[in-house]
Amino acid sequence: MINKIGQIMLYVNNQDECLKFWTEKAGFSLVSEENNEHMRWIEIAPTNDAATSIVLHNKEFIAKMQPELNLQTPSLLFFSENLDLLYKDFSDKNITVGELVNMPSGRVFNFADNEGNYFAVMEKK
Repeated sequence: MINKIGQIMLYVNNQDECLKFWTEKAGFSLVSEENNEHMRWIEIAPTNDAATSIVLHNKEFIAKMQPELNLQTPSLLFFSENLDLLYKDFSDKNITVGELVNMPSGRVFNFADNEGNYFAVMEKK
């Protein structure tokens, strides 16, 4: 039985630039980094003790290794306790953000990373 989501694999074109985006702009922490002769992956999370993390994989390498994989960006929904503050912070850091929208399940906005992948953040207290 599956009891939790451990890691989300995000396939990116430039791991170093994506690491900078997620840690310097989005406020994530670097959890770990592996770089051996076969492959490199970078694990990041909103906090070091988060239950789920994101692993940044090199898209080109993974495509060669496993061409059958779908390497498209997953649709991720993050939660924030202070959506207005996060929205301002992202805007101040020149992150592309969409409008704040009221949905039946709560307020939400979209944002794009440095590679143009879009994600959403919903207010959840």
